[in-house]
Amino acid sequence: MAVKIRLKRMGSKKRPFYRVVVADSRSPRDGRFIEEIGYYNPISDPKEIKIKSERALKWLKDGAQPTDTVKYLLKKTGIIE
Repeated sequence: MAVKIRLKRMGSKKRPFYRVVVADSRSPRDGRFIEEIGYYNPISDPKEIKIKSERALKWLKDGAQPTDTVKYLLKKTGIIE
């Protein structure tokens, strides 16, 4: 099973809000997930990013692959270099 750390889109039309989730790569974007590890709000000023660092590091250590956007968010919060 290939596991990915990716964004799940929430919020209403033209007001996006994302949750950072760990999911099987075969499940749909907004479908089933294994664990929610944070959120990202691009609308607020400044942009709001909250990720549980210990859970993210645990999943990365276990082999989960972050998407490009999640990798950027992890670098921005200082979880990875």
